[in-house]
Amino acid sequence: MSSKVKIGQGAMVCKEIKVKGQVSFGASTIIHPGVTLIAEAGPIEIGENNIIEEYVNIIHKFLPGDEQSEPVTLKIGSNNVFEVYSTIEGVSSIGDNNIFESKSFVGRNLSIGNDCIIGAGCHLTSTSPIEDGTCVYGKNCTRQKAFCKPSVPGGHREFLIKLLPSYHLLRKNKNPIE
Repeated sequence: MSSKVKIGQGAMVCKEIKVKGQVSFGASTIIHPGVTLIAEAGPIEIGENNIIEEYVNIIHKFLPGDEQSEPVTLKIGSNNVFEVYSTIEGVSSIGDNNIFESKSFVGRNLSIGNDCIIGAGCHLTSTSPIEDGTCVYGKNCTRQKAFCKPSVPGGHREFLIKLLPSYHLLRKNKNPIE
């Protein structure tokens, strides 16, 4: 896959990922092996301190017939966690401090605010935005205002910083983000 990758200071990006198109990783972001990033409809910009776990797919492609449209940047904020096998497909934007639990799916033209949780196995295909502080859960993807803000345990990040370089090759920072 042809790609142009920029890696921010302190980011850890495993070599065993698939990237197509222009993708930038913000400072201190951690990308596990097996991740697929496809940026055909425009660049993907991933903010700081995100954790993207194994086999996550972030797909930013045109729908058939839209190929003549102007490229649009998919912006993913900071402090988000994308758990194993979650899929993001053609989303308009993702804010900060969100958790996408295992096997969750977020479809096209959907924006995700800040401080949201998309529950395990939830499949979102509506274009109705997910407002700040919303928790989506259950087989019917019920939406409810969260009682507190989600947070990534600091120990998780520290554990990954020590563990990943011991077992995986990391991409070098050829085009650093200032």
